[in-house]
Amino acid sequence: MSDRSLSLPKLTLAIALGVWLGFIAIALTTWLASRYLFPQSLAPVAQAVQQLGKPAPVALEPPNRMFEQYQQNLQKQEQQQALDQARNNARNLSNPKCQFWLQQDQNAPNEKTRANVLQFCD
Repeated sequence: MSDRSLSLPKLTLAIALGVWLGFIAIALTTWLASRYLFPQSLAPVAQAVQQLGKPAPVALEPPNRMFEQYQQNLQKQEQQQALDQARNNARNLSNPKCQFWLQQDQNAPNEKTRANVLQFCD
């Protein structure tokens, strides 16, 4: 063997470096070609990646609207409790007007029947 021949470890290292640089060159060429030849095909992917970092928007009702809803729910609960008390009160069994409106409210409940139950029942 002459002095110009490479040793086995140097030859292996040179081949590995050549393969690695070739891989980098192919990857870089493919990436650049896809960027300049097909820019519109990557737009949805880019948007999806950007949205991953952002928190989802939360729709909040204005505080006064939430308070109005709370008041309405509270009023409905109070009205329902009053109707339940009227239905369960033993004194209302002998009151014909109360019995009539309790029956009407049971068959077709609406604001009028509820108001009359609260008016004619104890």
